[in-house]
Amino acid sequence: MRNGKSGGPRFQKNQNPKPYERQRATRPPGAPVPGPVPGHDEILFIPLGGCSRIGMNMALYGHAGKWLIVDAGVAFMGDEAPGVDSLMADPSFIEERMDEVVGLVVTHAHEDHIGAIHHLWPALECPIYATPFAAHVIRERLKESGGLRHARIRVFEPGASFEIGPFGIETITVTHSIPEPVSVAIHTKAGTVLHTGDWKFDPHPLVGPTMDLDALKRLGDRGVLAMMCDSTNANVDGTTGSEADARAGLIEAFAGRKGAIAVTGFASNVARMQAVAEAAAAHDRKVVLVGRSMLRMEKAARASGYLEKAPEFISIMEASWTPRRNLVFLCTGSQGEERAALSRLARDGHRELWLESGDTVIFSARAIPGNEVVLADVQDHLKAKGVTVVTPADAPVHVSGHPKRDDLIRMYDLIRPRFSVPVHGTIEHLEAHARLARACGVERALVPEDGDILRIAREGTAVIGHMEAKRLANTGRELIPWTGLPVAEDADALAEAMESMAA
Repeated sequence: MRNGKSGGPRFQKNQNPKPYERQRATRPPGAPVPGPVPGHDEILFIPLGGCSRIGMNMALYGHAGKWLIVDAGVAFMGDEAPGVDSLMADPSFIEERMDEVVGLVVTHAHEDHIGAIHHLWPALECPIYATPFAAHVIRERLKESGGLRHARIRVFEPGASFEIGPFGIETITVTHSIPEPVSVAIHTKAGTVLHTGDWKFDPHPLVGPTMDLDALKRLGDRGVLAMMCDSTNANVDGTTGSEADARAGLIEAFAGRKGAIAVTGFASNVARMQAVAEAAAAHDRKVVLVGRSMLRMEKAARASGYLEKAPEFISIMEASWTPRRNLVFLCTGSQGEERAALSRLARDGHRELWLESGDTVIFSARAIPGNEVVLADVQDHLKAKGVTVVTPADAPVHVSGHPKRDDLIRMYDLIRPRFSVPVHGTIEHLEAHARLARACGVERALVPEDGDILRIAREGTAVIGHMEAKRLANTGRELIPWTGLPVAEDADALAEAMESMAA
C-alpha cells in the first residue's frame, strides 16, 4: 500500500440532497387544470428536457385525457456553474396533472435518462416501468435517498408489450452502451409514435442481444405516425462502430505495456467492462474496479445475469500487492470529475492505489463538450508523473453509443414515419437531424425546444404552444429553482458559456 497525504477535494458534498417536496395545488377543488388537455384524436408531445441540450431527457405524451412520462434524467454541470452538480426538469407541470398521469416508462439506465427519479420521488406518484437492469439501478438509488418505499417499480423484459391507461406500449430491443436499452412504440387510437431512446446498430454488442431489426421493420410496415429519434450524432457522417471494435482496440493497446494500466470510461458501459476484463486476461493481467459507480454497476450487471464470462475482479487489497505488470485499474473519471477515482489517482489522492512513471492510462470514452479543460488538467497531472496517456484519438479504444448519419438513414428506411421529431441534442443537432429526415422522405420534420407542445395527428400536426421549461438544480444539499447562468460580460463569453452547457 502507499502512504501519503490525500489529494481529495477540500469538502465532500452530501450525495443525497434534501428530497424534493411536492408543490401543493392552490386552485379550488374540482377546478380544471389550465393548459392543454389531450384529445382522443391526437397525441400531445412535450419535451421537458433533452431538446435544448444533451442530457436531462424527460418527455410527456398525452392522449385521451391522460399523460405518460418517458424517462427522467439529469444533465451534469461543470465549472460554468460552481456549486451545482446537475440539472433536471422541474416537474411542476406534471404535478398539476398527477391524477391524469398513468406511469413512467424508462428506456435505459443512463443518468441522463433516470438520474432525476430518486430526487423527484415520491412527489411524482405513478408506477415506474423498467427492464430488470434499469429497475435494479433505480431501486439502489431510491434506497440510498430513502424513497424506495414510495415507488412502485414494475419490471418488464425487453421486447414486452403492455397497456398503461390509453397507451399500448410495445418495447423493442435495441443496442446502446448499457444493458437492456429499449425503444418504445406508443400505440393509441390516434396513431402510433416511436420513441427510440438512445441506440446504435451493433452486430456484436458483447453484452445482451442484438437489435431486433425484425420488430422495427414490422412496426414500420404497420405504419408509424411520428418518430422521436436520438440526434446526438446527427451531424457526424458514417456509421457507429461496435463494442467488439473497442474490445479489439483495447487488446491491442494493452500489448507491450510494462507498468500498471488504468482504463477509464463510463461505469454504465458494462460491455466495456467485459472488454477490459477480456483484454486483461489476454495479457496475463487482473482487473480491480476503482470508484463507487463502477462497483454499483458491476453489482447491477451481475444481479441481472451479465458479466458471467468475465473473470472475477480483484479487491483493492489484492491489487495493492499485485505486480504492476499484471495489474489493470478500471476507473471512474473519464470526464475529469474532481471526486472520481482517476482524478484522485492522478493527484496521489487515493489511499491504497497509485500511478507512477511507466504506467499507462487509457481513456476509453470521448470527452463530452464542456469537459475539455478539467480533462486536460487530469491528463497534465498524469503526464507530469511520467504516465503514458492514450485517448481515442491515439488508438481505437472507444466507440460511440449513438447513431451517426448513415445509421439514421437506415432507421428511417426501417420505420418510414410520416413525421419526424428529432430529440436528444442541442438545437444544432436537432436541425441537422431534421434536414436528414426530410431527405429521407418524411412529410414534415418538426424541431422542438424544451417546453414546446406538439400536436401529432393524422390532420393538423404542428407546434401548438409553449410552456416555460423550468429547471431544478441539485447543489448536493438540496434541490433549488435554477435561474440560469450569470449574464456574460460580452457576446464571446456568452457563446462560450452556452457551448459548455451543451454537454
